[in-house]
Amino acid sequence: MSVIRSVFSIIFYTINTLFWFVPIFVCGLIKLIPIKPLQKLMSWAAKQFATIWVTFNSLNQKLFTPTKLNVTGLEDLKLKDWYLVIANHQSWVDILVLQRVFNRKIPFLNFFLKKELIYVPILGLCWWALDFPFMTRTSKSQLKKNPKLRGKDLETTRKACEKFKEMPVTVVNFVEGTRFTTQKHERQNSPFPHLLKPKAGGIAFVMQAMGEQITKVVNVTIHYPDGIPTFMDFAGGKVKNINVHVEVRPVSEELIGDYTGDSEFRVRFQSELNRLWENKEQTLQSLEKTISKR
Repeated sequence: MSVIRSVFSIIFYTINTLFWFVPIFVCGLIKLIPIKPLQKLMSWAAKQFATIWVTFNSLNQKLFTPTKLNVTGLEDLKLKDWYLVIANHQSWVDILVLQRVFNRKIPFLNFFLKKELIYVPILGLCWWALDFPFMTRTSKSQLKKNPKLRGKDLETTRKACEKFKEMPVTVVNFVEGTRFTTQKHERQNSPFPHLLKPKAGGIAFVMQAMGEQITKVVNVTIHYPDGIPTFMDFAGGKVKNINVHVEVRPVSEELIGDYTGDSEFRVRFQSELNRLWENKEQTLQSLEKTISKR
């Protein structure tokens, strides 16, 4: 039965993606014309098409993958605000979950992606047309070899965020920087049993570039009661329940400042992020206890 579900689900995903790829990509091409009002209109149109794309993907999940989403904390969300969504990251399924939970409740989700993902067939061009930022992360070893690269990450983020200032947007950042695995957790020696260590740079750069516009921080905790699923597990209907805890927080002073140039602010920012991660760990542990009592 799960194989049949997977086949129909993937066929639906594929047809839906190919269909909406065309208008989204056309909008991206038209945006290359250097006429500001036209570019703004095409950005809006591309996001409208993408919203419908996500809506049909969600419908696909309800038809073929009978997964129950247990969501808390969606009150006070608006379509006309700017949001920063931070979430723990365990599986590619996380993206589908976030899109389904927040579709038409807050502005369309824009993910910061590794630059290599632009080469993903079809999807890479969709992400490009939707103005998803493609990031090149500069490692400490690269900085040692070439100090001139210092500040490039911030500059890339700033340029990407310029596109987000003209209309409400939701910027999504997986703070751990990569998907959770036991091996990565052990290698990091993470103090959080269910999480990797949070990386402050990504959201610090977003807040430094857009801090005055971001109205709320949406802290999302995703919990898979039956273990971390693969996309095929999800498509095959093997994931029975997913718990999503949403906490909407105001933008505190600890999150806005010069992360690259102010060492005291950098320490405060990292401390605030660690507090958020401690709370997220407690949320995951409480969800685990709830499941074990059933």
